Amino acid sequence: MSKKKIVLAYSGGLDTSVIIKWLMERDYEVICYMGDVGQGADTKIGKERALQIGAKKCIVGDLKKEFITGYAFKALKAGALYQGKYNLATALSRPLIAEAMVRVAEKEKASAVAHGCTGKGNDQVRFEVTFHQKAPKLEVIAPVREWELTTRESEVDYAKKHKIPIEQTKKRLYSIDVNLWGISVESGKLEDPWTEPPKDTYISITDPEKAPGKAKYITVTFKKGVPVAINGRKYDPVKLVAKLNEIGGAHGVGRVDMIEDRLVGIKSREVYEAPASEILYTAHTALEELVLDRETRRHKVLLAERYAELVYYGLWFTPLKSSIDAFVDSTQKDVSGDVKLKLYKGSVTVAGRKSPKSRYNKKLATYGKGDIFDQSLAKGFIDLWAMPYRK
Repeated sequence: MSKKKIVLAYSGGLDTSVIIKWLMERDYEVICYMGDVGQGADTKIGKERALQIGAKKCIVGDLKKEFITGYAFKALKAGALYQGKYNLATALSRPLIAEAMVRVAEKEKASAVAHGCTGKGNDQVRFEVTFHQKAPKLEVIAPVREWELTTRESEVDYAKKHKIPIEQTKKRLYSIDVNLWGISVESGKLEDPWTEPPKDTYISITDPEKAPGKAKYITVTFKKGVPVAINGRKYDPVKLVAKLNEIGGAHGVGRVDMIEDRLVGIKSREVYEAPASEILYTAHTALEELVLDRETRRHKVLLAERYAELVYYGLWFTPLKSSIDAFVDSTQKDVSGDVKLKLYKGSVTVAGRKSPKSRYNKKLATYGKGDIFDQSLAKGFIDLWAMPYRK
């Protein structure tokens, strides 16, 4: 009797490395899938590790361009930040990877898919909702929700027993997820919300205390809401994000430490690193303030919160999300221009902005020479504005 084939969402980390062996013990032929969304050398190391543990195959899919253009930049144009802080880097990658896994499962004639998400987390929802939408007949297995390894310490012991190569130790039990749009760090000492994030939680960003003492100025150019150039030099989307990660990271930009409201109802402490994202969100917001009319911008801000929730909740492939995308795209036709930014010891501030579509009129705004604003109109305006509230 042939073994059942299963496609595992594989990261190369502790959980999914242990899962390979755990599934093999239950008579599965494991095909690992690694979606390359910009985690760098991890894919090469991870592939070697998966095969060493006993996976039949380890397929690496290059998803970087699609991830940035089709997911990250859509969220950027929408202004979507979960709880006003989190750029959704991990959340954005999950539906993309899950959809790619479905294609692999179909090609390999697998009967099941698996992931390494916990029953407490959000990623389980993001993966499984996509599986249900794209291939409802596939069996979904979530080992971490059902196995006997109830703590990370027990997973480390299991890995040592079966000679599974891992980086984690019982002293450094962080769970780290890396992609081009951001890095998430959780668990270990971070589980105490009173504890300042230890120095070893800095993955790609320089501690602001050690960042250069001289500010760095850069200019980002946008075309219809999408960043296309840095300091006048054009980059393809993947290289542009990588370049801004390098520049921002060196200046301590992009760290977020937050208490996050998870979808399952609990709170968790998360640390995120996203230098390029923080730079681009700051710049994009500044440009929209310059070119969008007041009512459109106000409505878009309201939808940004809902959009962030949809992404966070794993509802990427839904009619509402597609409808908001259509609205957002219609608002971005004039969001073109340049934004000058100052990076200094962990902060990003706008130093200037300009656009051929600017709605700013200096002759109306100025208090100096050249003022054309007819101040005599103000009294009538105020009288009408206040009329419903007068006693």
